Amino acid sequence: MNKDKLSRRTFIRNTSLAAAGTVAAAVARKAGAVDIDMDKVQRVVKKGRINQSVSKWCFGKWSLDQLCAVSAKLGLKAIDLLGPSAFATVKKHGLACSMISTHGLSKGINRKEQHAQCLAKIRDAIDAAAENGYPNVISFPGNRAGMPDDVGIENSVIALKQVAGLAEKKKVNICLEYLNSKVNHKDYMFDNIKWGVEVCKRVGSERVKILYDIYHAQIMEGDIIRTIRDYHQYIGHYHTGGNPGRNEIDETQELYYPAIMRAIAETGFKGYVAHEFVPKRDPLAGLTYAARICDV
Repeated sequence: MNKDKLSRRTFIRNTSLAAAGTVAAAVARKAGAVDIDMDKVQRVVKKGRINQSVSKWCFGKWSLDQLCAVSAKLGLKAIDLLGPSAFATVKKHGLACSMISTHGLSKGINRKEQHAQCLAKIRDAIDAAAENGYPNVISFPGNRAGMPDDVGIENSVIALKQVAGLAEKKKVNICLEYLNSKVNHKDYMFDNIKWGVEVCKRVGSERVKILYDIYHAQIMEGDIIRTIRDYHQYIGHYHTGGNPGRNEIDETQELYYPAIMRAIAETGFKGYVAHEFVPKRDPLAGLTYAARICDV
């Protein structure tokens, strides 16, 4: 998530017909969408050791169809954080959905009274993932709201054990996301790696993993490469993002992603690394650059 108004929580898909142009260009065009010169999009992913994806919410001026077209041509393999209604568009471009959305992030599985609602959405997402051959569904513990961390761990383990068997049967990962509580998500419970590792250990399922968001982790703890090496067996998915600001992962920010990607590749990771930065400048240039430097 980013501190600006554009975020996964506030991002609204808003489509409209263009006022002019050809019918093909007008149909289902996103309000404010920009034209993309596809002749300028060239494949930059050539090594392919890192399976790259990208989150739709970050590219608000592009339609899903545009993002898929660009991603496929660049050499990315998937789009992140979608629901079943988007799968047909993704498949049309030969891509996958690398992470399926479920319940909200502030009211999650750390409270027993929220288990029924959250688990129902997780089960539906697992079924959709298995039906379409997709690997991951997301989950969140929620905010502390005065709850001690050990109680949150206990309650989250109780919840995840109720769906771990289904995830194992369907061969789908449930990924609990690490977010920062310092800048973007005040009071969020899973804001340090050891909290998530403890949950995974107690659940004891190969299908319950961590979504390690590098942007959030940098804010809270840093030491990214060492953490990846120490805890990679518990990580099922990665997100990128520049810090400060969750902007382009280029020389304007403090994380050096080529080294981070090499560390991920060296662990033998075969899942997805999804770009989740919000471009401040030209989005095509930003995504192209990210795809290139992460192809290690």
